[in-house]
Amino acid sequence: MDLNTRGVVNYLLLPISGVFYALSSLRRMLYRIGVFTTNQFKVPVVVVGNITVGGSGKTPIVIKLVKHFQQQGKRVGVVSRGYGGSHVSGSLLVDVDTNAILSGDEPLLIVTQTGAPVMVNKDRSKAVYDLIEQHQPDVVVSDDGLQHYAMGRDVEIAVVDGRRRFGNGFFLPAGPLRESQSRLNEVDFVINNGAIQAGEITARLEPKFFVNVLTGEQQPLDFFIKKVCHGVAGIGHPQRFFDVIKHLCAILYRHEFKDHHPYVDKDLAFDDEHPIIMTAKDCVKCSEFANDRMWYLHVEVNLSEDFLTKLDAKL
Repeated sequence: MDLNTRGVVNYLLLPISGVFYALSSLRRMLYRIGVFTTNQFKVPVVVVGNITVGGSGKTPIVIKLVKHFQQQGKRVGVVSRGYGGSHVSGSLLVDVDTNAILSGDEPLLIVTQTGAPVMVNKDRSKAVYDLIEQHQPDVVVSDDGLQHYAMGRDVEIAVVDGRRRFGNGFFLPAGPLRESQSRLNEVDFVINNGAIQAGEITARLEPKFFVNVLTGEQQPLDFFIKKVCHGVAGIGHPQRFFDVIKHLCAILYRHEFKDHHPYVDKDLAFDDEHPIIMTAKDCVKCSEFANDRMWYLHVEVNLSEDFLTKLDAKL
């Protein structure tokens, strides 16, 4: 669909967007006045979410916050809806041996990189209750869930894509908005992923090194600088990943998949011997058919100490 056609379709969908906005606003008001119940917990809950659909870079920020709390000696747990996973009923405790097809890729990535217990449940409140009962965390971080108002929270963090911002500014399905932009005035912190914006906390993804998916071998960022490589990304905004690694290879062949794509062997069966570079989120779904040509780029989020200090004060 070209841009002109997409624009026409979006305008035709505006009446439905109006209904979506009205219903979502009514739902939130019913939670505010107590018609719907908001569950409260005996440990603080930090929600890292957004007001748009699509990837804004929440999960790397969740990982950063989990590690920050762990460095303070706190027991940290994470809850997730497990989007893209096949688990549908009750709570699922994710560990490093869980199949990403069951849990979803993001919960498995968080476990792999932090070691923190991750509880998956479409009912996030139940996930928090079960996590507290089974692991007694000092703090719980919710990966997404800003609009899950049945789950009480002590801190709200909204993540904004620094490049795409709010798209065309329309509500679903005509645009990407799940809530009004004014919602950002109500959260505790707004993190801008990838750009500088007044009043928002800047977060930058910093490439660190390459990791071989099969062997765990690490190599520096200039390892592929003179090589032809395949770049693979099944994330919300794959162009951001390709923009990073195109400078780390001589020639890059790009292979874009939909977000949360369930990889199978044939997806990466390229007819050559060039290295394959993917995101960490992609690689957790490729362990069963990994080979020594497959690498992922390890990245870490850079967040200011001032923000982290203010977050600690909120808790």
